[in-house]
Amino acid sequence: MKATDFFVPEAGAISLFLDVGTLLDLAPTPDSVAVPKSLVDELALAERRLDGALALVSGRPIEQLDLLFAPLRLPASGVHGAEIRYSPSEPTRSLTADRLPARAWTEFQRLLDGFPGSLAENKGVSFAAHYNLAGAVEGELFLVLQRFREKFPQLDLELASGRKVFELKLRGFDKGAAIRRFMRRAPFAGRRPVFIADDKIDRPGFETVLALGGAAFSVGVEMPGLSGSFARPAAVREWLARVVA
Repeated sequence: MKATDFFVPEAGAISLFLDVGTLLDLAPTPDSVAVPKSLVDELALAERRLDGALALVSGRPIEQLDLLFAPLRLPASGVHGAEIRYSPSEPTRSLTADRLPARAWTEFQRLLDGFPGSLAENKGVSFAAHYNLAGAVEGELFLVLQRFREKFPQLDLELASGRKVFELKLRGFDKGAAIRRFMRRAPFAGRRPVFIADDKIDRPGFETVLALGGAAFSVGVEMPGLSGSFARPAAVREWLARVVA
């Protein structure tokens, strides 16, 4: 099924969860993505149409999401479920006091020095290695990060892959757990969850909404077992524009 054939039913029927990467075109660096003004307006309209049951579910910190979509504030989960904000009027909650140590961050940065064009990002509970500008290094970088993970067994790190990014993160947090937290609260509770995302790291979110009787759509790649797919972020934006029309 093409995701473009899936239309949001009447208000009150679904809860919509959006990975930010599915809305924005890939940019050379995470902070250089462009957010169309029309997208901000459409997200605001969609949240109202769904009576507030729309949340951003992202690997980015919630603080970054607010900057990207300013002045709009939405319910959000950040850093793969390590942060959550249940409504725009609430403060962001960190779900763990644990942080990756400074010595591991120093070693991580030194490791990426061997991959010119890569970018290291410290999210507190995770380290991200962005390699969009580093050339064809995916396989080599993955192996190096695996060895890094094994060097710090006491941290119990999980190595996950995303769109031109690898991320080493503390276990125990994922987008599926974040979606379940939202689904236990109004206005999300009692609705059919719909999740749109684009990476292997999003698999827990896909599995969660499907287990709850919802629909899961990938972007840019077809994934087995999902409800459908979008060809690219522009198609998601076009679909969202029809949702709020």
